[in-house]
Amino acid sequence: MRKNVMLPAIAAASLALAACGETATDSAETTETAVAPITLEEVAAAQQAWGEGIVNIGKVFTDGGDVKAAAEEHINKFYAYEDGKDVLFKPTLAAEDQFRGTFDEALSYFIGTEGTEDKGFAIKPWTNVRWENEGTVTDGDSAMAMGNYYFTDTDGNDTKVEYTFGYIRDGEGNLKINLHHSSVPFSAN
Repeated sequence: MRKNVMLPAIAAASLALAACGETATDSAETTETAVAPITLEEVAAAQQAWGEGIVNIGKVFTDGGDVKAAAEEHINKFYAYEDGKDVLFKPTLAAEDQFRGTFDEALSYFIGTEGTEDKGFAIKPWTNVRWENEGTVTDGDSAMAMGNYYFTDTDGNDTKVEYTFGYIRDGEGNLKINLHHSSVPFSAN
């Protein structure tokens, strides 16, 4: 929707420049790229890459590598914290510190922090993450997906988790998570 608003303004600016004997730059092309609608395929690719990142953090931990660096890279790649955007993050295994609005709180959840409830979700390790979207809504430069994802442990057992993820574009056009809510399914027992 923003694209339709921006293009007339760009066209008017180009006409004004032409009247002055100047030419427009590639700003129209850059604006179109920056506000390109998020597609269902992009959401699916972002989900797949996020899952692979979680698996990688566990592998780095198991191999004795720099797990903190791996987790920091994952958070920077997939979450909008470093872009100065608000991130609403409610992880699955969090009761005392339910919401993780900062980079450091997300890092603690993924790799653990001694003396807290965080045991390191991503260092379990997991061998696979499989997504089943119940639905995905795209709205121009944002998207939301909801469904179940399954985390496979080293014994081949799956843990089912319910999720809602929200996505926005960063300045380079990459999808970043600005909403992550996940929880274990309700059990009456």
